[in-house]
Amino acid sequence: MVYYKTKDEIELIRKSCLLVSATLAEVARFLKPGITTLQIDTLAEKFIRDHGAIPSFKNYHGFPFTSCISVNDAVVHGFPNNNVLKEGDVVSVDLGAFMNGYHGDSAYTFALGEVTDDIKQLLRVTKESLYKGVEKAVSGNRVGDISHAVQEHAEKKFNYGVVRELVGHGLGKDLHEEPQVPNYGRRGTGLKMKEGLVIAIEPMINMGRKEIYYDDDGWTVKTKDGLPAAHYEHTVCVQKSKPDILSSFAEIEAGEKANPDLNASYY
Repeated sequence: MVYYKTKDEIELIRKSCLLVSATLAEVARFLKPGITTLQIDTLAEKFIRDHGAIPSFKNYHGFPFTSCISVNDAVVHGFPNNNVLKEGDVVSVDLGAFMNGYHGDSAYTFALGEVTDDIKQLLRVTKESLYKGVEKAVSGNRVGDISHAVQEHAEKKFNYGVVRELVGHGLGKDLHEEPQVPNYGRRGTGLKMKEGLVIAIEPMINMGRKEIYYDDDGWTVKTKDGLPAAHYEHTVCVQKSKPDILSSFAEIEAGEKANPDLNASYY
């Protein structure tokens, strides 16, 4: 069942999404070599709860943390731990917040200090592919138009691996609603989108092959070839003329650029 949202519901989802964005901006100010991903998780949970919300991911189907923090060859769903981050690491942070009965969801990938040009390109192209997909989230288009736009940019133009097993999704009272939003597919296929559809679009792009596997914890998804991956996510409301992006990267990017321990030169 696909649930279309009213204007009031959309504004409540926007509030939750903007809290997630603010939390990711707080993470951007805090990130540096020498800290652990568990410290990031603690910071994120406190920030979300201090603003009157509940972490969406904590205890979701048994996931024991507030945030999914995926480092280097971890694509998504990484467990926060006591391993110390170091110069050159690629760190993806995925967060959700539940407030006023509705979820918000967004993700961002950071580069710590000096990284290779190959990594800079991966991050830039993954973020670009997100916006290519977002552009297609307008009334009358189909979900496959979003999927094709992401795949066309990341896979066809740059020969990156687009993960098949994990997809974007609808969002609202539940963290994961219909429809699924793959990052690969054919134009003109899938659900025909109408105004009021709220979806999370989230390219998960590997530098090398598309194949992945699950780590021993049962959650962390890693690239099979051991090469880095990147992940960016916006929650978007389908509208007639142009998509309404309910989350925001503006404050995150400002924090990223202001933090001397992060590399924002990739875009």
